Amino acid sequence: MTGTVIKNTGSSYTVRTDEGATVNCKIKGNFRLKGIRTTNPVAVGDRVTITGDKEENNYITAIEPRRNYIIRKATNLSKQGHILAANLDQVCLVVTLFHPITSTTFIDRFLATAEAYRVPAILVINKIDLLEGDEEALEYLDGVCYLYESIGYQVVKLSAKTGEGIETLYEKLKGKTTLFSGNSGVGKSTLINDLIPGLQLATAEISDTHDTGMHTTTFSEMFQIPDLDPESFIIDTPGVKGFGTLEFDKHEVSHFFPEIFKVGAECRYGDCTHTHEPGCAVREALENHLIAESRYASYLSILEDSEEDKYRKGY
Repeated sequence: MTGTVIKNTGSSYTVRTDEGATVNCKIKGNFRLKGIRTTNPVAVGDRVTITGDKEENNYITAIEPRRNYIIRKATNLSKQGHILAANLDQVCLVVTLFHPITSTTFIDRFLATAEAYRVPAILVINKIDLLEGDEEALEYLDGVCYLYESIGYQVVKLSAKTGEGIETLYEKLKGKTTLFSGNSGVGKSTLINDLIPGLQLATAEISDTHDTGMHTTTFSEMFQIPDLDPESFIIDTPGVKGFGTLEFDKHEVSHFFPEIFKVGAECRYGDCTHTHEPGCAVREALENHLIAESRYASYLSILEDSEEDKYRKGY
């Protein structure tokens, strides 16, 4: 039988077969992804072949080639990666500007990874209801929106609490398999509950002490969105505190920052790293405020990731 992995609990997998059955499976065989060691050789979204009796003793025996995936550095000192999901049409990065604050470095590292693995990204800014009446906060919101929209990203402003902006996002999910990701505490589970009534994913309050979220989703799972196209799915993933990039070549990192890549075509040297070389058009654009300092800082942080044996604890 063939099907799609819709749930990963770490030790077992749930597969929705092409005939519509739901089957619990274990792994049989040794799966590897292009030589990259991963903590989860099978990911939600994978197309797989399974053998067994449908009741018990079912095994995943093969994985079809992935058309794309999102991977991050595992949260340990190894060079392993962790695949968030595979075979995606798009990813929604859910962020909050306050309570808790999502750093622009985290946003940029995630977006760069989406670019690297050819997954279109939508930036979803949640909890805009918290900004009402605060002119400084609203000005910052406008600035963040302008920055990422000017680069070419879609940005959706919404409040999962009040429902404002939910319909705008809902329309963008039609007919697509969409990964939802973000820091813990940004309201991702509440947002998915709004999009899929009756789902009732667990939610938690923000820690008053650290202004950070508590993990409520403990494994990845795919859900069908009712009342949309039958091929409309959301993949929910556990909240992440940091986003470590994995095995980026330092000469290719700029390719994953669209505005830096565009300006970099004018550099004197074709292999310019935009850090110290003479005739660097990127550093000139930075000085002229044509490239955001926050984006350039994020670019440099990924270059540091690419240093041999260097481990960054996350953003």
